[in-house]
Amino acid sequence: MGSRRAMILVVEDNDTCREGLAVLLRGEGYEVIPLRHGQEALDYLEGAPTPDLILLDMLMPVLDGWNFLKRLRLPVPVIIATGTILTPECAASHGCVGFLRKPIGAEALFTEVRRCLN
Repeated sequence: MGSRRAMILVVEDNDTCREGLAVLLRGEGYEVIPLRHGQEALDYLEGAPTPDLILLDMLMPVLDGWNFLKRLRLPVPVIIATGTILTPECAASHGCVGFLRKPIGAEALFTEVRRCLN
């Protein structure tokens, strides 16, 4: 029996960015659940299997990344993806395991996802 594919939630309000990340990650064999904002992600997580990783944009409408992190009750590793002045240290101080600066290149994405899943 083959090993289960890792499931990644991509929480990103920009349609082009969200779909691009989903295409890249699916191409690497991951199962991807694309969601538009933090509230959609929290709603999804209520009735769904716990994902292996969350790729989280910080600046989103409805519920941003900061408030999503405050309300997340599951022990799921989170990679912050941002174009703002945030730092990896800031991400770590908020309990996140990874950090990606936008625009996100494919190699940086794959390297960080693999590192955070191991």
